[in-house]
Amino acid sequence: MRVDTPVAELLFHEEDATPFNTDVATLKTWIQALACLESAPKCWLSTVAPDGRPHAAPVMVVLVDGAPCIASRPNSRKSRNLARNPRAVITVSGDDLDLVVSADAHQVSGGAALRQVAAAFATKYDWTFTIRDDRVWDESLPGSPQYAFYVVSPVRAFGYGPDGLTATRWRFNST
Repeated sequence: MRVDTPVAELLFHEEDATPFNTDVATLKTWIQALACLESAPKCWLSTVAPDGRPHAAPVMVVLVDGAPCIASRPNSRKSRNLARNPRAVITVSGDDLDLVVSADAHQVSGGAALRQVAAAFATKYDWTFTIRDDRVWDESLPGSPQYAFYVVSPVRAFGYGPDGLTATRWRFNST
């Protein structure tokens, strides 16, 4: 699940219209972006519906080995969308950074990986999952509903400063 360190670059260049900032000293680090994700109580996940329209839903996000992970019920619209098309976007607004992460999301499998994600949810949200037969259950809810974990692997990301004039683009190896 590990995410490689991306290349950070200015989103706006000298030829772009003023008033955008083109000072490389304003670049945000990927560590700052991860801190924004980690500190957020929730983010927004956008997926692609079968008719091609975007679908957005609030999700709780945890980091596992530097990769954002979410939980979703397998029959939810977002899970069904991701089963059809793994392309997704996570957005979050923080005090120092507004973040947009374009990604591919894939279901986490295997007992060890599932336990690792479950532990991250327990630590951040005190949300406890049970892993049984390589499946995820929330036994604290009536009917013990099943969940799926997804790792959201960034393809590219954009961070916007609080002034609205500074922006960083992160490009990952796959782009």
